[in-house]
Formats: sequence, structure tokens, C-alpha cells
Amino acid sequence: MLSFYVHIPYCIKRCGYCDFNTYTPSELQDGATLEVVSNDYIDAVLHELEAAPTDEVPTIFFGGGTPSLLPADDLGRVIAAIKARNGLTADCEVTLEANPDSVTAEKLQRYLEVGFNRISFGMQSAKPHVLAALDRTHNPANVEKAIMMARAAGFKSISVDLIYGTPGESLEDWRETVSAALALDIDHISAYALIVETGTKLAAQIKRGDLTMPNDDLMADMYLLVDQMCEDAGLTWYELSNWSKPGHECRHNIAYWENKNWWGLGPGAHSHVDGKRFWNLKHPTTYKQKVFAGQTPILDSEQLTADQMKDESILLGIRMRAGLEVELLSPHQLEVLAEYRHNGFVEINEDRVLLTPEGRLIADRIVREITI
Repeated sequence: MLSFYVHIPYCIKRCGYCDFNTYTPSELQDGATLEVVSNDYIDAVLHELEAAPTDEVPTIFFGGGTPSLLPADDLGRVIAAIKARNGLTADCEVTLEANPDSVTAEKLQRYLEVGFNRISFGMQSAKPHVLAALDRTHNPANVEKAIMMARAAGFKSISVDLIYGTPGESLEDWRETVSAALALDIDHISAYALIVETGTKLAAQIKRGDLTMPNDDLMADMYLLVDQMCEDAGLTWYELSNWSKPGHECRHNIAYWENKNWWGLGPGAHSHVDGKRFWNLKHPTTYKQKVFAGQTPILDSEQLTADQMKDESILLGIRMRAGLEVELLSPHQLEVLAEYRHNGFVEINEDRVLLTPEGRLIADRIVREITI
């Protein structure tokens, strides 16, 4: 099996917190429109596809950037090419990341027709002052409208992305955001702690003292709050930052966390095939030049050792509700984890190590201690 990630590197505006590999049209070409800078992008992606293995495909994920800026028929060309070349499993999950301001009822209907069956909307917050701190420009009211249109079009699996820990966001602000999200007709929530990346507009604002990050205690309270509210609403956690109704887990992301094989198409996209990691050069223009010249866009690669693969399995596996297999761990690692069990951070049964809700708050620390 081989999953595909398809990177769409375009946004109308760069948000202040974002350091993803994404570009506005004017950053790529002075005065250019999206249509101009993206007109041959799908052709380039289809060229790159020819280098990928031909294993059957269980999941395809279009991320970015803002994939929903491109016409459904353009993205549908990629789905059709993968289907014709590799074949899709009968239950293949095909996800579109979307900005709620960028969709219409007609576009959503067409996305379904070309092969999408799952959609994830960037909501981030229901509070205007939090969205302003994040430099997000979408209209909060459009989130509900977009979800209603997606459901009416026939999408059977709908998710929203949330961010917590934004400067100026209180616990009550966060409670209202989660409550607003759970009131929508959705099947899945991803909730991520804000990470301030060096070089972003947000990082500069914090460095100048214009904005102040919340303390660790508030961040922990925010996580435990979303966990409890989701569980009460029938969405169960299955990975540190993800909750879903039964059967609506994001199988594409689970493939990442289970160290399955995936191929990333597009500039800056990462891949993992049989223990080898590799990644493409980042700039869309250079990427297109390479593939149209018949050259590989791969910038670099690394072959993981057996020990690295084992550590990777621990790092990713402990994030999951299913937990870690005890047989992956050495006696020393189990001894370290026994202390965390004594303090209420992990549970250890016959064959699994599982994080408690409090343990999820310090998952990174636990991983560091058992993989050094």
C-alpha cells in the first residue's frame, strides 16, 4: 500500500503564524494572479507522479497552502491519474483541506464528483480577536455555512482544525470556540497547540512585546478542556491532537503515525518508503523547472537505521490511543516508564503502554527519556 500527499503551495494571504511551504501569487511573480502562477502546476505534479511506486492507494490527502483555491477539475486530474496508475482501494479516503471563505455549493459538489470524500476546514477559532492575533482573515460565520454546504453536497466525513494557546486567548475564549465547533455538523476535530515559528510575523510581534504567549498551565488546561468536551460530545481521542466519531478517524494521518509508506507530490513534500525518507526542493518555480526538464525534484534523503526506525515507532506510537507495544521496549525503557506509571502519566498492561490524559500533556518529555 502507498498513500499520497499532494501539496498545493498557494494561499491568497500568508497568516502571521504560518511557516508552511506556501506562497501568495505576488511572492512568486509580481502582479500575477493565482491562475497565472498555478496554470501548469498540476502538469508538474503529474510528471512527478511517474517516479512513484505503483502500489495500491488507501488514502490521498491534498494539503497546503489552500487546496480549495484550485478548481475541482484540476485536483481531480491528480486523483484520476493515481487511480489509473496505481488503483485505489474500495474505501480509499480522499481528503481536501479547505478555507471556509474559498468554497461554494457548486465547488463542493464538483469536488465530490471528481473523487473527494472527506473535507477538513480551517476554523482555528470562533473568537474574532483570536483570529486577528493569528492574522487569519476568514469570516467565522462562513465556517458553519461551508460545513452546511459540504454536508448538503454529500460529504460523509467533515473535520475542522482548531488552534489553542494564541496570545490573548483565555480559557473561556477557548471553551466558546470548542463549543461552537461541536455545535456544527462535523465528525472530527483536530486541535493543535500554537507553535511560534522563528521568522514569522507572530514571532516578531512576541519578540517586540506586542503579544504575550499563555503560560504552560493555561495551555494544559486548554488541552484537558477540549479533550473532555469532545469526549462528552461523542468524539473520542485517537491521537494526541485528534478526536472523531467512530469510523471517522483520518486514516491518512494514521498511516503517518504507523510508519506506513507514503509519497509526497509537490514542492517541499516529504515521503517515506520502506525506511527511506526523502523530500523535494521547496520553491514551486524551481520544482516545476526540474520536473519539466525530466529531472528529479528530490532535494535530499536519508536511510533510517533499525534503531532509528524503532525510535520512530516509539515516538509516533505513543501518540496513539492504541498505545505502544510492550515488546518494542527494552527493560530499561520499561523501568523508566514504571516511574511515570507510578505518577499517573501512563498505564501499562500485558502488551501495551498507554498515556493517561495527564500523560498526553508531557508526551514529548516521556519520549525523550525513553529514546535517549
